[in-house]
Amino acid sequence: MGEMTALTWMIALPLLATPAIYLIGRLARDSSRAARWTALIALLLAWIPFAQAAADLHDSGTQIYTLGAIALRLDDFALLLAALSLGLGTLVTLYSGPYMQAEDGQEKYYASLVAVVGVMIGLGCAADLFNLWVWFEAMAVGTFLLVAFYHEQPASLEAGVKYLVQSAVGSVLVLLGIALVLAETGTLDLAAIRAEASSTTLLLAAGALMTIGFGVKVAMVPMHTWLPDAHSQAPSGISAMLSGVVIEAGLVALLRALGALGGVTGSWGELLMLFGALNMVAGNLLALRQQQVKRLLAYSSLAHIGYMLLGVGIAVYAREAAGAQGALFHMLNHGLMKGLAFLAAGALLYTLHIAAGDHGPLTVRDLDGAASRYPLIALGLSVAVLGLGGLPPLAGFMSKWQIFAAGFETRNHWIEALAIFAGLNSVLSLGYYAPLVNAAYRHAPSEAVRRGKPVPALLQVPVIALTVAVVAVGVWPPLLQWLSEPAGRALLAAFGF
Repeated sequence: MGEMTALTWMIALPLLATPAIYLIGRLARDSSRAARWTALIALLLAWIPFAQAAADLHDSGTQIYTLGAIALRLDDFALLLAALSLGLGTLVTLYSGPYMQAEDGQEKYYASLVAVVGVMIGLGCAADLFNLWVWFEAMAVGTFLLVAFYHEQPASLEAGVKYLVQSAVGSVLVLLGIALVLAETGTLDLAAIRAEASSTTLLLAAGALMTIGFGVKVAMVPMHTWLPDAHSQAPSGISAMLSGVVIEAGLVALLRALGALGGVTGSWGELLMLFGALNMVAGNLLALRQQQVKRLLAYSSLAHIGYMLLGVGIAVYAREAAGAQGALFHMLNHGLMKGLAFLAAGALLYTLHIAAGDHGPLTVRDLDGAASRYPLIALGLSVAVLGLGGLPPLAGFMSKWQIFAAGFETRNHWIEALAIFAGLNSVLSLGYYAPLVNAAYRHAPSEAVRRGKPVPALLQVPVIALTVAVVAVGVWPPLLQWLSEPAGRALLAAFGF
């Protein structure tokens, strides 16, 4: 056992703060304010070991910490997930102050939110399959508590139960896959499995079980049915976390597991590209008919997971680092853009409905004329959805372009056709993004907008910060490519390339 390092403090700080947040929230006179500030301080402090861990990684390469049989391994791939988790988690904690101010049980909300951030960082650093599964399970439990936070509302409770049941089924399948790997190789260490694994029926079955099991959390079609309910019924800050980083953490877990089995078959790349194409089509077609803004944004997450799967699939199939780098750049950009979209939509939901005691959904029609009364929030929502649709010079265009370019660099006609197909899907997505912008700017104000309350300042701060980030990354991609490019190389190394 080594001494506590920056890597361990980065994970331990949020986890150690979790019971403190709950107890302070229970004991303090102003429980919501006390819990919120404790949570915010814990996450801000976690940035210090994050910066140190990033510096150590840059100077000395992969960081390893062992405690008995448990090993943590920080590579550039794990660092990317840690940056996304901490970044979005900090902004959502700040945002949740006014959004959740009228709710009971806020100490549970903030404790669960901070715990989920710590657990996702730990998941990215897991060095063996069993601990990967443990972190994955802890993430499922923490996010279930947040999805079902409005448990007194039947729709929210139903969404939470659906999420829990499907997550549990996925977890059982992953555990069965892990058992098969252990039976065949005699080890659970990811690096040792990669060295031992050969093409056997048992390991192929293990890979299939883990693809399905982790695929539930990643919302790979057809294992996606929990997603629209969970994202639309959760508090808006949690919707931003679920879409912006939780499903991406599931993707990290899946890629860690498949990377260890990289030598079992050469078909992992084709499988990921197939699921990517399926997710794009299903996500876009299901989003086209939605009238509830949060359900529309939830379905669009399916399509964006499709782009990530396509990029990673190209990288694994063609051993083309640009594909992995584009996919992980899109993972970061999607976290920024979808986080912004849900926080902006949540600010409008709060001012038009929740502040008046109404927990009804925000519909596309409610957005009519929103820009006239809420210009900053309408601008944030517009930048988010146009970025998600891939319009230049916003962040989404840059990462999608990198994925498509990687596809053409393979000189494989099928992959080139798939890249064109993905580009057409990106254009199709404007069919449901553009009407949101059109409604906000070109229609007369709706009844909801006319009687809406002012937007609290703390709801606007994260929206403004993310709006600036989406534009800045689109104009100058190196702002995030220092994270995504080494992470892409680390991902290919995890597959043994």
